[in-house]
Amino acid sequence: MKRGLGRGLGSLFGDYENYEVPEVEKPEKQEKTVEVQTKEGVLEVEIGLIDRNEKQPRKNFDEKALKELAQSIKQHGIIQPLILNKSGDRYVIVAGERRFRAARLAGLKKVPAIIKEYSKQEESEISIIENLQREDLNPIESARAINELINNYNLTQEVVADRIGKSRPAVANTLRLLTLPEAIIHLIEEGKLSAGHARTLLAVDDKKKQLELANLCISKKLSVRDLEQLVKKLSKPTKSTKKAEQSLELQAFANSLTKAFATKVSIIGNDKKGRIYIDYYSPDDLDRIYKILNK
Repeated sequence: MKRGLGRGLGSLFGDYENYEVPEVEKPEKQEKTVEVQTKEGVLEVEIGLIDRNEKQPRKNFDEKALKELAQSIKQHGIIQPLILNKSGDRYVIVAGERRFRAARLAGLKKVPAIIKEYSKQEESEISIIENLQREDLNPIESARAINELINNYNLTQEVVADRIGKSRPAVANTLRLLTLPEAIIHLIEEGKLSAGHARTLLAVDDKKKQLELANLCISKKLSVRDLEQLVKKLSKPTKSTKKAEQSLELQAFANSLTKAFATKVSIIGNDKKGRIYIDYYSPDDLDRIYKILNK
């Protein structure tokens, strides 16, 4: 496995952001063309020879936005080439599926592309990382993509965080979204709940209550701040549990542990007796916490 694939992605795109597709002269007699060389390593590839990447993390494409892009492509062409991986006599999309879909809607026969020869692992890694870096994914797509990188390629949260330019706690918090009930996950995928709403719901332990609050957010159009206040009220101790109130020192200790382990840490009890709970969300997360405890 090659380290640091995410760091070099800028070189694939930066040189071509202002690239305009040139007119290609057609010889009087020409056999069916697979690739036509243009300039600076950019080729024009027949659209019928390009396949979608099954590992593409982005599953939802806005139809209205695609039609608008297709109209722009009809007028101005594709400004930024696709990145394709050679696969026998065909090509697999590494980056640029949205442009590919819009090009088909626009009726293009060929598209500008940069051809690479990646291994299957590199192809999958780069496709996922490119989407994460550009923030094209919804929160659940991001969480599933990160989870795939960790599980399929034995990467740690730290390595993934480094490659996509995010902090390790941010990666851990994104992965936690996958622990929400499936019904809430669907609401996030549909854009009815934001990532902020979802992260706030994670503070509620009761799955049924999480779903009730999620539906309330939608019906009452609650902001993230509104939901935070509501969750805060629900988490206040009742009169029957007042005797278990903790000292400020113990609460500060719990906050310090949360920062040290970069995950949720709960202390149940008081200064004399109680329990400490440390949450983890994957085998990799558990291994990370174990290493911290060993230190």
